[in-house]
Amino acid sequence: MAGSEEPAVAACSSLVFYVNGRKVVEKNVDPETTLLSYLRAKMRLTGTKYSCGGGGCGACTVMVSRYNPREKTISHFSANACLLPVCQLHLAAVTTTEGIGSTETRIHPVQERIAKANGSQCGFCTPGMVMSLYALLRNQPQPSLEDIVEALGGNLCRCTGYRPIVDGCKTFCGASSCCQLNGQEESSVNGEVNGVPELFHEGDLLPQDPTQELIFPPELMLMAESQRPLTQTFCGERITWVSPVTLRELVELKAKHPKAPLVLGNTGVGLEMKFKGILHPVIISPTRVPELYEVNKTPDGVWVGAACSLTSLKTLVEKLVRELHEDQVETFSALLQQLRSLGGQQIRNVASLGGNIASAAPNSDLNPVLAAGRCILSVISKGGRREIAVNEDFFVGFGKTALKQDEIILSVFIPVSKRGEFVRAFRQAPRKANALATVTSGMRVRFAQGTDAVEDLAIFYGGVGPCTVGATKTCREVIGRRWNEETLNEAYRLLLDEISLPPSAPGGKVEFRRSLTLSFLFKFNLQMLQKLNEMSIIPEDLPGEVASAVRGLPKELQPSFQEFQEVSQGQRGDDLVGRPVMHRSALSQATGEAVYCDDIAGSQGELFLALVTSTRAHAKLIKIDDGEALKLPGVVDAVTAKDIPGKKFRTFTGIDEELLAENEVTCVGQMVGAVVADTRQHAKQGAAAVKVVYEDLPDRVLTIEEAIEKKSFFKPQREIERGNVTEGFRKADQMLEGEIRIGGQEHFYMETQSMLVVPSGEEKELKVYLSCQHPTYAQESIAETLGIPSNRVSCHVKRMGGAFGGKVTKTSILASITALAAWKTGQAVRCVLERGDDMLITGARHPVLANYKVGFMNDGRIIAADIQYFTNAGNTGDESILVIEKILLHIDNAYSVPNLRGRATACKTNLPSNTAFRGFGVPQSMLVVESVINDVAMKLGCTAEEIREKNMYKGPSITHYKLQFDPENLLRCWDECLQKADYHSRRTTIAQFNQSNRFKKRGIAVIPIKYGIAFAECFLNQAAALVHIYKDGSVLVSHGGAEMGQGIHTKMQQVASRELRIPVSLIHISETSTNVVPNTCPSAASFGTDANGMAVKMACETLLQRLEPVIREDPKGTWQSWIKAAFFKKIGLSATGYYRGPDTYMDWKKQEGQPYAYFTYGTCCSEVEVDCLTGDYQTLRTDIVMDIGRSINPSIDIGQIEGAFMQGLGLYTMEERKFSPSGMLYPRGPAQYKIPAVCDMPLKFNVYLLAGSSNLHAIYSSKGIGEPVLFLGSSVFFAIKDAVAAARKDVGLGGPFKLDSPACPEETCLACASCFVQMVPVPKPGSFQPWAIDV
Repeated sequence: MAGSEEPAVAACSSLVFYVNGRKVVEKNVDPETTLLSYLRAKMRLTGTKYSCGGGGCGACTVMVSRYNPREKTISHFSANACLLPVCQLHLAAVTTTEGIGSTETRIHPVQERIAKANGSQCGFCTPGMVMSLYALLRNQPQPSLEDIVEALGGNLCRCTGYRPIVDGCKTFCGASSCCQLNGQEESSVNGEVNGVPELFHEGDLLPQDPTQELIFPPELMLMAESQRPLTQTFCGERITWVSPVTLRELVELKAKHPKAPLVLGNTGVGLEMKFKGILHPVIISPTRVPELYEVNKTPDGVWVGAACSLTSLKTLVEKLVRELHEDQVETFSALLQQLRSLGGQQIRNVASLGGNIASAAPNSDLNPVLAAGRCILSVISKGGRREIAVNEDFFVGFGKTALKQDEIILSVFIPVSKRGEFVRAFRQAPRKANALATVTSGMRVRFAQGTDAVEDLAIFYGGVGPCTVGATKTCREVIGRRWNEETLNEAYRLLLDEISLPPSAPGGKVEFRRSLTLSFLFKFNLQMLQKLNEMSIIPEDLPGEVASAVRGLPKELQPSFQEFQEVSQGQRGDDLVGRPVMHRSALSQATGEAVYCDDIAGSQGELFLALVTSTRAHAKLIKIDDGEALKLPGVVDAVTAKDIPGKKFRTFTGIDEELLAENEVTCVGQMVGAVVADTRQHAKQGAAAVKVVYEDLPDRVLTIEEAIEKKSFFKPQREIERGNVTEGFRKADQMLEGEIRIGGQEHFYMETQSMLVVPSGEEKELKVYLSCQHPTYAQESIAETLGIPSNRVSCHVKRMGGAFGGKVTKTSILASITALAAWKTGQAVRCVLERGDDMLITGARHPVLANYKVGFMNDGRIIAADIQYFTNAGNTGDESILVIEKILLHIDNAYSVPNLRGRATACKTNLPSNTAFRGFGVPQSMLVVESVINDVAMKLGCTAEEIREKNMYKGPSITHYKLQFDPENLLRCWDECLQKADYHSRRTTIAQFNQSNRFKKRGIAVIPIKYGIAFAECFLNQAAALVHIYKDGSVLVSHGGAEMGQGIHTKMQQVASRELRIPVSLIHISETSTNVVPNTCPSAASFGTDANGMAVKMACETLLQRLEPVIREDPKGTWQSWIKAAFFKKIGLSATGYYRGPDTYMDWKKQEGQPYAYFTYGTCCSEVEVDCLTGDYQTLRTDIVMDIGRSINPSIDIGQIEGAFMQGLGLYTMEERKFSPSGMLYPRGPAQYKIPAVCDMPLKFNVYLLAGSSNLHAIYSSKGIGEPVLFLGSSVFFAIKDAVAAARKDVGLGGPFKLDSPACPEETCLACASCFVQMVPVPKPGSFQPWAIDV
């Protein structure tokens, strides 16, 4: 508990601010109320979205504007509404996406351009993207591309791959080079560029008109000018918030409440309260104390007010760097380097310099630089003022400094540097921007005038201890010596001893972090040698191959190209099939008008549900005591397994899963109960108050290795074999064995699990609104749980904010629990999981451990392979058996191996159950296959691409499960990708680059894919549709597919438009509902358009057939006249369509079948550059060639390709799910779990749809595309491995080597095996307990 004194009794104050031009007056507001909850609940402005709640995703971005009466200026800045307390908004103007435009009035150009550039798929992130760009444009009407990327750096998208968002935003750039679309420099005419069709036409966009923007409210300006500022006090249920206006009052408040935190941006305290449950009875917010914002320049440096935001600090140091002599700006330049990547723009806009220092984060970006730069703090308390140096004595422990409890940082002095003095900053983070650093450093050296003798040296690190640490002993030994190789070699040795981490240190990555301390010093050394050479103190400049260590990775985005087939010349103009059509909801998603589950307005008496989850991995449930919870304010009731009137479990693939644990828990995060209350906050507090008594059980199983040892498996285990593997091994020239581990992946859909259950009050009816891929399964689950017929439950899905396979099984269980609460209380109940709970409860992609043995000939032909897969299924079966089956069905990928054996086992462990995820086991399966190819190539000393070509299917072929197919388009994709990517020429260039650069290496990889489309379980391939034509000619289409960003509703409109021969403007799709189209199948397996498209087509054909006599009678009539005539002729204007789907099957006993309707083919070439000293990498270029038949909608399909690729890039190179040795998931939000951001997309990102392709097995010759491309993200993994191989060659290491997935910076750096990695001692396994385990 951070503070226990009683809050001072104070009168509550009123608050005046504006939202979208509307005045808001609040007499009192609870300090725990954030702007996000206020906008959504109080003002019903639901365009601002809840996604992470921690300022890490940008979905809640708004623009805040303030007037400065002293400077007579108005400032506009983006901010995260989820962190911004409402009581901090006095005299501010807030703008949300609803405030800048709507489809009912006028679309704003920002909204329009992101939408029309196809930058909105599921749309949940879109309002945040809109507001980040809008805030930028209010400050810079013609931004540079760099400005745009920086502005979007704090926003995450899981659907698009970012390229279309950036392309839409680029249209605001003033320079023509920024606005190149589709890789073309010439202007576009009539929807084409140089005769090539484009995805959107810039000439059709609304012009930007700054004069139409909302003005800052004059009333607020008048109030700021005329009213004397008064102290404000806000009293909530648990917290008192005080906002003083004078420094004297602030000092007195701090003296009275020394434990009360000072809150400016709320980026630290807010997260502590929300995620750690820390309660501060009193909070002091000094945002209106002017002395804290003062900036005073002196000849020796600059005093910066502690309340200055990091953005203002960045602007200030940029100005100083421009204005001062280069000798004086060393510390400023180093700070600027760190500020560019510290947090997202929204965080930098509100986080303060003083708060950053006082929070004393162990991996702070700024504190090591401030310490190295000899900065000084001016602090004040009731006892007076004093100055404190920021040095090794200032930081005393985790989150602790030498400041006394009642002291306040008033300002920070940043001195100018002197001639011969140099300051540098370094950082390494899991992501290039908007990521907490792994290790940071600030280093300063001063040389004696005209020499290389060291007069002073300061080295500080973050991320290698509980706080910022200084290498004082190392510096002491170096001072007085010459800066040369001998001195630095000694420094590395000393540093390794001085900056030490125990093997079990929190955060893990110990070897990596220790190597970074040495690598950073090495980089600093090289930079100083360059400076000494520039000053003519030493004659030798850095050798070219070594200089690469100090050069940054490339980061400038290049124009990209998207190529697709034009429709035939004879196609009707209003027939949009095959044309690039904007997602039907893109504009409403951009304006915030699109309704998601939690956007539905609450009803009278509605309750909120929060879950109670297990804190033990394996234990008996002795008691669940909700007594204290029920006493809390607002808590209405609690539910446990004992309250379930019907089935207490769900059965999937023959394995039962309890809805709520009753007698035993088998993982941390298993649901044991729930609490319902009148508000979300009260429900959360109630759930936290439920006491669960456990008795730990033995034989806990967490890892795959433990499961293998204890034979803890789900049945059946699967096996498939072609040919005679044993004989194949005997005939092989060479043999190779290996192992690879592939980590799991969090779905991280932007919209967390959300549902609302509303009892109708009669005949046991329930209306259920939810974000779900399989509403019928949810309907069945709820009905069986409550013991009522399915016809009493109607499930409605308007749209989902992403799903990726994660909203099927667990969603149905969550919906059942929510329905149980609604059933018990008789009230509507809403459940929206917080991001941390969502990640904890819902499972993820299956981690895989694979062992392989391969036999091959000296010419590269693989003649035998035996691969064994073990997946970590978690504590229940879920869909794990189906996943291992699909793993084995794709064990061949694109290759014909005559003797092939695959075995797969789902391991039962005490971790949250893993589930379906885009690709459904295929991304894990094929990574192993391609790793085998890679190792064979390394063993033979040739490129992996040569081995791939030699072993590819050619001519009429048959798979290992005896399915015949023609690989012609597979080979075409391969050949075209090599040609369009200019692979052979670039391979030569890369070899030359690697020869000339010791510490930067480039790699390239080309990866093919053959992906089976449809469900192997044939009953899941069926679909139905219902089409109504109303008397005015408008058409309502209903079908069984659920919209989750993949554009299925848009494509269904296109299908209906073609079949009925009417414009899409006459066709509407409202929602997916079980009471309209029953017995639907899940929207999954890349089969949604295939199945539902055929059902819609059949329904429309039936209707058109009925209308034909009417049309013959009046051939010159209109659609509307034909419909009216049909009605009077008593012709039915409603029809169903039913598509039976292909009769797929797989007989595992015979090991043969036809589990897929057809294959989608593709090839991807990616090139990367790797920093061998830090493991950082940049994808320089990606070229994808995909055979998707004839695309129904190139805009949507290319968007799916790009988005899937980026998700695969995340899987294979970034996203890490870490578990503690007790089975607890560590990452619980975007602060710890990094998905790709805009900084991670390839600098050049080209997509080509294979021309001249067709597909007889799907609607309009199209092909399923949602899942296949995800695996092609592995091209970046193998390009990294290619670069690492080049680095290893330089240190004398050759041949195959192990690189597990994800190839994050740690894995990559350690695999490069630089001299600094080799200097770090490796602790003996088993001699310590690791911070995290490989599951």
